[in-house]
Amino acid sequence: MKIAVVGATGMVGEVMLKVLEERNFPITELLLVASERSVGKELSFKDKTYKVIGLEDAVAAKPDIAIFSAGGGTSLEWAPKFAEAGVTVIDNSSAWRMDPTKKLVVPEINANELTKEDKIIANPNCSTIQLVMALAPLHKQYRMKRVVVSTYQSISGTGVKAVKQLENELAGVEGEMAYPYPINRNALPHCDVFEENGYTKEEMKLAREPQKILSDKTFAVSATAVRIPTSGGHSEAVNVQFEKDFTLADIRRVLNDTPGVVVQDNPDTNTYPMPIYAHDKDDVFVGRIRRDESQPNTLNMWIVADNLRKGAATNAVQIAEYLVENKLV
Repeated sequence: MKIAVVGATGMVGEVMLKVLEERNFPITELLLVASERSVGKELSFKDKTYKVIGLEDAVAAKPDIAIFSAGGGTSLEWAPKFAEAGVTVIDNSSAWRMDPTKKLVVPEINANELTKEDKIIANPNCSTIQLVMALAPLHKQYRMKRVVVSTYQSISGTGVKAVKQLENELAGVEGEMAYPYPINRNALPHCDVFEENGYTKEEMKLAREPQKILSDKTFAVSATAVRIPTSGGHSEAVNVQFEKDFTLADIRRVLNDTPGVVVQDNPDTNTYPMPIYAHDKDDVFVGRIRRDESQPNTLNMWIVADNLRKGAATNAVQIAEYLVENKLV
């Protein structure tokens, strides 16, 4: 099994290698791929040192699977070239997510839709993944009508430049800004670029992607995405209106029975999900489960996950595992 990690020197690429190693993914040959300026750089994987190669060399090497985390522009240009060479691409950017010819996959929910013909597979947005992990089993049981979500997103979702901005601000050092304003001691209601409708691109991903993953447009999602000065882990306050009524005991039971979801919900002991506890974990944590007392059949909950792991690297590796286990590559 020849595997290429495209964008291996980036923040998600580094986590991707960590996850591949932790999960003991069956690799016979590993290609670490990055932009020209990183070619020749050395990275280690399982106590072995690898030299970073360029994209053209990676296509020529014809890996079985190429996991991309190199930005939308790179994916749009290079994913089709890999696919034409017979490589199955799992892409972590937003480039292919809403393309009607490409599958948008969270393995626990819809990996069974994948076939050998799917040569470019899209990995959903980090905030979307943790949201649908909790919503999918509840939708099956109670049928969602409307979801209102407010996110509290880590600077690691922006990348290395944002992490450096916060470090500089904490140290009182002037430096390059990833955001239009300081992030330390601040909250920016501005994730990604603004679209014509006044929502940001991140908010529209949250509105559109769940419908595609669940193959269902009977429910709607309205989102507000906020960047906060945490260094890892995204949190979401979620309000869901269902068609059917529920008991809180049943909600907890359904979530407890969902692989990849962990319920942390006991107000008596101040038990609830937090980014500090989700760090470096692959599960999605759900708590603060309570009825919305302002209208019928409506639930409030709080969802937290490590955005670089289940929100990006782990989900991509799980897709690759599914492809291998089901002989789709």
